[in-house]
Amino acid sequence: MNFIEGRRVVTEGELQAHSITRYHVTKFYREQITKSGYYDQLKYIVEPSFEEFESPGNLDTSGEHDNTVVPGLQHKYAQTGLLLVTDRCVSYCRFCFRKRIVGKDSDEIAPDFAQSAQYIRGHPEMTNVLLSGGDPFVLSTAKIDKILDYLLPIPHLESIRFGTKTVAYEPKRFGDPALPALFQRILEAGKAAVIVTHFDHIGEISVEAERNILSLRAQGVQFLNQSVLLAKVNDDPEVLAATFAKCHQMGVRPYYLFQGRPVKGASHFQVPLRCGLEIAHGINQRLSGIQKTFKYIMSHYTGKIEILDFGADGRVYMRYHQNKDPKKIGKIFSRPHREGACWLDDLPEG
Repeated sequence: MNFIEGRRVVTEGELQAHSITRYHVTKFYREQITKSGYYDQLKYIVEPSFEEFESPGNLDTSGEHDNTVVPGLQHKYAQTGLLLVTDRCVSYCRFCFRKRIVGKDSDEIAPDFAQSAQYIRGHPEMTNVLLSGGDPFVLSTAKIDKILDYLLPIPHLESIRFGTKTVAYEPKRFGDPALPALFQRILEAGKAAVIVTHFDHIGEISVEAERNILSLRAQGVQFLNQSVLLAKVNDDPEVLAATFAKCHQMGVRPYYLFQGRPVKGASHFQVPLRCGLEIAHGINQRLSGIQKTFKYIMSHYTGKIEILDFGADGRVYMRYHQNKDPKKIGKIFSRPHREGACWLDDLPEG
């Protein structure tokens, strides 16, 4: 098998034991990152590395199993349902936090959308559903339309979100002439149609991606972007500020900058919290007020935690952006800092 560091003979058992994701990347993305001028950084997103064999962690860092309410549907936060609609992606990110699922035949994918819809109907506090996986835009437009048959009649759903990196990997998917009618259908049902893109680096934003985003925005689709802070890839405030500024210019609102998760086979992408906060501050110093729309977030088992700053007392200050317990949302808390800490569990309590 070809790795960034060279060729290596590996057995199927070795790959499985170390949770090494299958290697697949679109021709478009390979060409895009090659001509971007950032290949030496962006290659780490899709090309396997020897570091994956020595990268400890687990395969469910945010308690997805514990929050699954019917097969394929998670309900961790009151207002949001997470529907896993496929276990495939057009290309595979080496840092994926769902590598237990993607590229495999997973039993965590929703087998029965009627069952999911029945649960959602019974929970009027749920105002939005996020279609994820895998990547929902691996599915045909006709297949997504059939999923919407179950969701659009639910009166208390206010928005339908799609989480995707296909806009970076294969933007021509969004030039599909059948897509505008699908999004129009969502809008006519009185719901917001939202695409959450996944641009981690300015070098991923192609001319084709921008063209298709602008076209869909003109048809009423809203766009947000989430990025993951990745060692060797984008751990540079200049790069991320340029990425967020470009997103803003296209009408894609920077939404989350995620702290890398301690995923088995991918924890080598983690950046220490001290460095992450310096980068987050550096991004904000380079952006205008209207461009500062991202939150630096740790998607922890206990909830989405916004990482705020270091105090003069040597503690890391944080607050819950989302939590299963509504009373904890917005509450600021702190923990003593430990050098090299990359995750809440690396910080001592007290």
